Amino acid sequence: MTCVSRFAPSPTGRLHLGHAFSALRAHDLARAAGGRFLLRMEDIDPGRSRAAFAAGIEEDLLWLGLGWDGPVLRQSDRLPHYEAALARLRARGLAYPCFCTRAEIAASAAAPHGAEGPVYPGTCRRLSAAERARRMAEPHCWRLDMAAALASVRDPLRWHDAATGWVDAAPALAGDVVLARKDAPTSYHLAVTVDDAAQGVTDVVRGTDLFQATHVHRLLQALLGLPTPAYHHHPLLHGADGRRLAKRDGAPSLAEMRMAGVDPHILVAQLRAAPPLA
Repeated sequence: MTCVSRFAPSPTGRLHLGHAFSALRAHDLARAAGGRFLLRMEDIDPGRSRAAFAAGIEEDLLWLGLGWDGPVLRQSDRLPHYEAALARLRARGLAYPCFCTRAEIAASAAAPHGAEGPVYPGTCRRLSAAERARRMAEPHCWRLDMAAALASVRDPLRWHDAATGWVDAAPALAGDVVLARKDAPTSYHLAVTVDDAAQGVTDVVRGTDLFQATHVHRLLQALLGLPTPAYHHHPLLHGADGRRLAKRDGAPSLAEMRMAGVDPHILVAQLRAAPPLA
């Protein structure tokens, strides 16, 4: 099987060293195996995604010497595919509309915190069909009924990570995750699962901050009858202050480094000097 990896940033800002670290590993994994390296723009956030940032991402990758194969896939062009996947889950009774606000969820004393914030307490799961129908004109997202979804899966849910080996998926810890947002007909979890399958991705390279999300993606793959890639979760880069590099914390962008005269060949060599993927 031909190795197919991908780099899938959200065009909500310019790339920083952490992005370069991940993109380089996905690129090198595919190239070492004589495979394909894909670029995907995860631009489903209508409030933050910008065409200028998408163009900047391509510019930054080319500056690093990382070319990709085929056209760039943009999630904003694939909304009907996500809607179809959601419809399949709804038809099986595995998804329900949720009318709760973030403030209401955060205020729930019964909501423990997970990697993505408070775990949804299941308020709208308990609404009657009549109550849901009456409120459908209100803003709402769609959530996965986690208990019903797990009950519908017969085979064991497992996935393989290059660093930790075989992992027994535990998606229940994430609660009833969002499948379609109030402002978009999909979510990260649903879109990335559908797109990895559609693009034939065999190896997913991403940071350890998304390790827990893989549990959810493995469940969605089982529910939708999609293949499961091999996963390579790599360590995150941290700044001098010890915090991981992130846009929201003002990590220096590659564009700023380029303007400062940083040599991309030296930079790439330094990034490659980190421990390789297993």
